[in-house]
Amino acid sequence: MKIIVCFILLLSSHIAVAQSVYVTDSMKYTLRTGASSTHKIIKMVPTGTRLTLLETDKDSGYSKVQTAAGVIGYIPTRFTLKQPISRWYLNKANKKLEILQAENEQFKKTLEELRKNNSGALNNNEELTKERDELSTDLNNLRQTASNAIQLKRQRNDLQERVVHVERELQQVKRAKQALEDSTSQDWFLYGGILSFVGIFFGLLIPKISWQRKHTGNWDTF
Repeated sequence: MKIIVCFILLLSSHIAVAQSVYVTDSMKYTLRTGASSTHKIIKMVPTGTRLTLLETDKDSGYSKVQTAAGVIGYIPTRFTLKQPISRWYLNKANKKLEILQAENEQFKKTLEELRKNNSGALNNNEELTKERDELSTDLNNLRQTASNAIQLKRQRNDLQERVVHVERELQQVKRAKQALEDSTSQDWFLYGGILSFVGIFFGLLIPKISWQRKHTGNWDTF
């Protein structure tokens, strides 16, 4: 029983001390001039490098490949895959993420510019509204002025008609006065003529009366 307990304690202690580890896929493989490990190494290709497959030699276990730079060499077939490894996908995802982040930053800048433009548009809208109200006020004033002008024109026309009517009456009064003056002049001329005739008459009559009185007085003395 004690042995079992000790075994359990020993096992639990190993479990407590044990840590998880992961195998890295960041490796480099040799690209050689021939299909064997004795051939000269041309260069080292890292994990995830894209190669163009030219041919495969099953006997030697090597594949003839070409790099993107045009270098041709041999690499063990077991180190090649038809699909990219997870690290390649991770790098691709990271690059895509960087692109998305850059686009996100650009969107943020564009959004900020749109907000500024919107704010400017709102200010312009307020200014246009204010200008519209001012123009509306000016238009109402012009209408009121036009209405007053029409009213003043009517009043002026009425005054002109009254002036014309007064001038006509004045002309009639002038004609009546002139006629009265002419009539008065004729009367005075007539009165003058009568007075002149009476004067002449008495001028002729008085000497005759005096002469008769003289002769009558002389006859009375005889």
